[in-house]
Amino acid sequence: MTLKEAIITSDILLKVRGLKKHFRLTGRIFKKAAVIRAVDGVSFDIHRGETLGLVGESGCGKTTTGLTILRFYPPTAGSVYFEGKDIFQTTKREMRKLRQEMQMIFQDPFLSLNPRMTVYDIIGDAFDIHGLARGAEKDRRIISLMKKVELIPHHMYRYPHEFSGGQRQRIGIARALALKPKFVIADEPVSSLDISVRAQMLNLLQDLQEEFELTTLYISHDLSTVKHICDRVCVMYLGRIIESADVKELFNNPLHPYTKALILAIPIPNPKLKRKRIVLKGSPPTPIDPPPGCRFHPRCPYTPKPICKKEEPELIDVGTSTKHLVACHFISSNLRQNPTRHLEE
Repeated sequence: MTLKEAIITSDILLKVRGLKKHFRLTGRIFKKAAVIRAVDGVSFDIHRGETLGLVGESGCGKTTTGLTILRFYPPTAGSVYFEGKDIFQTTKREMRKLRQEMQMIFQDPFLSLNPRMTVYDIIGDAFDIHGLARGAEKDRRIISLMKKVELIPHHMYRYPHEFSGGQRQRIGIARALALKPKFVIADEPVSSLDISVRAQMLNLLQDLQEEFELTTLYISHDLSTVKHICDRVCVMYLGRIIESADVKELFNNPLHPYTKALILAIPIPNPKLKRKRIVLKGSPPTPIDPPPGCRFHPRCPYTPKPICKKEEPELIDVGTSTKHLVACHFISSNLRQNPTRHLEE
C-alpha cells in the first residue's frame, strides 16, 4: 500500500449537498429580472487525502462551485460540511479560523498576486493575519515554503512581475500552503502555463499533497491532467454533475455521451493513431434558461427519448465494479440489465 492509499480512508473530509449558486441580473437590457443558474444542485463527497477532479466545458459552473464552497460567494441553497460542520452556518469569527484549514490556488498566477507586494509579504501575509509567526520564525517559514515550491529564497524581496508564469504559480502555491491547510481547491492551476512547465507543476502538486497530507478539489477542463493527478472525477454540465467515478473507471468506461465526447477529444501524441470522435452539435445552452428535462438532450448525439425532454435524470449507480454514478435516462434504462454495456448506438 502506498502512502497516498494509506492516507485515503473512509473518513469524509468535505461533504457537499444540494449546492446552488444563482446570480440575479437586472438592467436595461433585461425586460425582467433574469437568473443565471451557475450551480444548480451539486452534491459530492471528498475523502480525506484524495484528489477529486471537477471537469467540464468553460461556463459549466466549476469555478463557481469552488468559490461557493469556500464562501467567497454566498450560496443560494445547499450545505457544505467540513469535518462534519456546516460552514454556511458558521459565524465570521468561526469562518476566520476555518480559513486556515481551507485554501485556494487560483487560475491566473499574475492577477491573483498583488503587484505592489513582494514575495515575502505575499506569503507572510497569512502569518500576520492569523498571528501565527513573527520575526525570525516568520522568516524561517517563508524560506522553507519557497524551497518546497522550488523557488530561490533570496528572491523573496522581488515583485511578481519579476518572475515567469510558472514561478508566479509556485508563489501562489506557497501562499496557499503557508497555514498548512487540510483542504485545497486548485482552480485550473496549470491552464495558463506553457506545456513544458505543466508536467513539472503537476508533479510538484502531487509531491506537496503527499508531504502535507492534503485533500484536493482539482478543477480543470483538461482531462489529460485530470487523469494524471486525480483519484476520482466528477463531470459537470450546465451547473449539474452528470457522471462521477474512479479516474480509471471513468477513462476506461465512460457512460454518459458528454463524458465520452470529452475523452475522445483528448489529443493522441501519435499522428498515426486515429479514433472516431463524437462531435457535439451546437453550443451549450445558457444557464439563464436551461432546457427542460435533461440539460444535455439538445446536443445529445443519440436519439433522445421523450422522457429526456420532460424529466431531469438523477445520478444513479450503474452497478459496475466500482461506484460509478451517471445521470442519463438512456443509460439508466439500458445498463440496469447489462452494466458493462457501452453506449455505442
